[in-house]
Amino acid sequence: MSTSNLLQLTLLIPVLALVGIQLTARWENVREAISLIAASTLFFTVTQLYQPMLDGQVIGAYWLDILPGLALSFRVEPLGLMFALVASFLWIITTLYAIGYMRGHGEKNQARFFGLFAVSIGAVMGIAFAENLFTLFIFYEVLTLCTYPLVTHAGTDKARAGGRVYLGILLGTSVGFFLLAIITTWLLAGTLSFKEGGIFSPGTSLTLLSVLLGLFVFGVGKAAIMPFHRWLPAAMVAPTPVSALLHAVAVVKAGVFVLLKICLLIFGLDTLQAIPATEWLLYLAGISILLASIIALRQQNLKKRLAYSTVSQLGYITLGALLATSAGMTGSALHIVMHAFGKITLFFCAGAILVAAHKTEVHQLRGLGRQMPVTMTAFLVASLCIIGIPPTGGTWSKWYLMLGTFEAQQWILMGLLMISSLLSIAYLLPIPLRAFFSRSEQDADVTGGPDATATSVIKEAPLPSLIALGITATGCIYLLLFPDAFYQLIKAGI
Repeated sequence: MSTSNLLQLTLLIPVLALVGIQLTARWENVREAISLIAASTLFFTVTQLYQPMLDGQVIGAYWLDILPGLALSFRVEPLGLMFALVASFLWIITTLYAIGYMRGHGEKNQARFFGLFAVSIGAVMGIAFAENLFTLFIFYEVLTLCTYPLVTHAGTDKARAGGRVYLGILLGTSVGFFLLAIITTWLLAGTLSFKEGGIFSPGTSLTLLSVLLGLFVFGVGKAAIMPFHRWLPAAMVAPTPVSALLHAVAVVKAGVFVLLKICLLIFGLDTLQAIPATEWLLYLAGISILLASIIALRQQNLKKRLAYSTVSQLGYITLGALLATSAGMTGSALHIVMHAFGKITLFFCAGAILVAAHKTEVHQLRGLGRQMPVTMTAFLVASLCIIGIPPTGGTWSKWYLMLGTFEAQQWILMGLLMISSLLSIAYLLPIPLRAFFSRSEQDADVTGGPDATATSVIKEAPLPSLIALGITATGCIYLLLFPDAFYQLIKAGI
């Protein structure tokens, strides 16, 4: 099969999965098998594009012209392939996790969940391989619309309220800012195609480019830059597999990936460095990192603490892209990968705790390590990855981001990154440490007798969920030792 057909197959597989899931909705074993087979097939297909692209082969696909010079078309480039590899692999793991979670938690409308999940991954493939901003925008909006029913999956008033915030902010920013930025880019450059080094001519007004950069940064609401971040905590009313989709597999990663791609292939590093607005947008990203870390520290609900942690970590990726240095871009791209594995593990653990122990608050997790040792060990590993210290892959991305601030001589931002890392230690590490080394509230009230050890009985989440979080936690460590596959893609793209 030609590489062009392989590229188009990456867009077709999720659609076929949706059809298969809906046709077999009554038979959960068949339906879930179709989801796993489709996810595995997609990942295999994406891997087949890796070596041809590194060998210099141009891989593209054209669908149709909308206007002269404006086409719905696709092309494989290094950063897009990196994003597609991460998303397609994590679709397999999240599906495995969701099988255990959805059954264990007795969730309704499971066929709809798996079907919309497949559509979301299809939208991610479209974003990853978009040849131009128009194509990217179409799939960006599809991703918003198909994840809205997932956010409101529970059907409660709280879920619908969270869904309204989710949809309102993401559609509002994309139509109000992102679409305007795309139209302005078309008028200024005469093209929307991504191009190495950027698409603007040297004589383009830097003031106009400053306004345009601001429109892009605020318009890509999925990157959750403050003050357009509230949709992310609001969406935590969704089931945990949806939270994993939002934070690690698709939505927020699509946002920061889009910003990274725009900075690199629409503006270009040289132009980005010359734009006056880059400086204050850098500090906005830095403030977002710091404020979100402080807010995370104050959250007692586990999923909300992880949500604000995500807002902070997305700021790292935005900051790295706006530094407009080789090290900053490398750190930004690497952090998309490292954060994906770390944060999906944390949400998997949060869901496992809910299903097995029915706990949602941080203070309830004391002593839980005795009941759920595998889950809390995975939580510890993932926390280290988010913080950015060995033995996890987050070490690499945080190192390059710090190096990027050094290259750009942004000493204040370097300090902000250090402070944020200390805050992330404060809001993440105590959770697994207290789970293992503190007694639970129930244990503390027991004075003796046969009930004294009742809470120490091991009761982990369903096996599929446990396997999934074990794989992603192992991935956090694996990426410290073997980051080369992603590093080569990033260096080829930068």
